[in-house]
Formats: sequence, structure tokens, C-alpha cells
Amino acid sequence: MPITYTNRKGVTYYLHQGTTKKGKPRYFFSKESTGQVLDRIPDGYEITESVNGIVSLSKAGQRTIAESEVGLVASIVTGQRHLKYYRVAAKRNTIEVYEPLGGLDDKVAARIFGDDLFTPALAERLRRERAHYTHYSPVMRFILEDETERTFSVERWCYRGSTDGWLPIYSAGAGPLGKLARRCIPHLGKDSFFELI
Repeated sequence: MPITYTNRKGVTYYLHQGTTKKGKPRYFFSKESTGQVLDRIPDGYEITESVNGIVSLSKAGQRTIAESEVGLVASIVTGQRHLKYYRVAAKRNTIEVYEPLGGLDDKVAARIFGDDLFTPALAERLRRERAHYTHYSPVMRFILEDETERTFSVERWCYRGSTDGWLPIYSAGAGPLGKLARRCIPHLGKDSFFELI
């Protein structure tokens, strides 16, 4: 039985093995079940999915972020009503917060369709479509600085043309994750976000 994985968009991928130029095994997922399809996950690997639905095979145990730390940031994000569609994910030693790009907000849809047409069924369909088509872009990340003390620093995405990239929020300093997240996350989606330096 081949190893398959269905991502959040409902697309099923098959795990394949190929070979690098140096003759080492290379693992990848494809929508097609042709070639060398694997029937088991190689030892020391795990299946991962990005917030944008990209499926990969990664070495297990590389992440230094605890699930409870991801949950803490996610709970602070969901506690902000204006961040309803934002996502949170961990990558190795960071926790990233993603904003949705595009899509149709429920309030805008209600104005377009009117109260009579904007039924719960339509709201549910929009939710499913949003989950399927929305692309997410990282806007803030918390970086684990000390594994023993569990202290973090925080950066935000900078949108200055030629200098696009991560910008440290020096004013926040390094410290406990909860304190940094509660201080910085409420600025997401607001003009004050661009004043965080």
C-alpha cells in the first residue's frame, strides 16, 4: 500500500524516492503515483505540511519548539478578533505567524449578498473555499534564543521594496515567549505594526 497524504486543500500526494546526483536517496511527494512510490516512511523521517499545503518529508526531531509554545502563540492570535484568519506554525527553532493574502471576508460577503442571501450554508461554503484557496505569508516570528531558559526574540516582516526581509523588534528585547507574544501580536493587521522596531 503506497504512502499517501491528503493536505488541507484536499489534494492527495504519493511519497516517492529518487536519487541525488551523488547517488544518495531523495524523498519527495507528487500528485502522480508513477515512478518509485514508497510503501513505508523511511526511518528517522516524518511527513510535514506547510500552512500553504506543501507536503514534505522531513527529518524527525529537528524541531526545538514545543507544541505547548506553538499553542500559546496560537491562543494569543485567536484571542485577537481582527486576526481571525491568521495561522501559526513552527519551523525548527521558530514560531511563525502568517497572514492570509486575498480572500473574501465574512463581513464583506454579507454586504455583497445581503442578510437574506448570506445564510449559514453560504458562510460555511465560503469558509471551505477560503481554507482551500487562501495563500498565507509570514509576518512575524518568534525565535528560540536559549533552549534551557526558553527565551525568545521577535522579528517582523519588513515591506520596504529592496530591503524586504525580517526586521528584529529590538524594543521588545529577548524574553519569555508569552510576554513577547502578548506585546507584539495585537499590532498585526494594524498600522502600529509598521512602527514596531
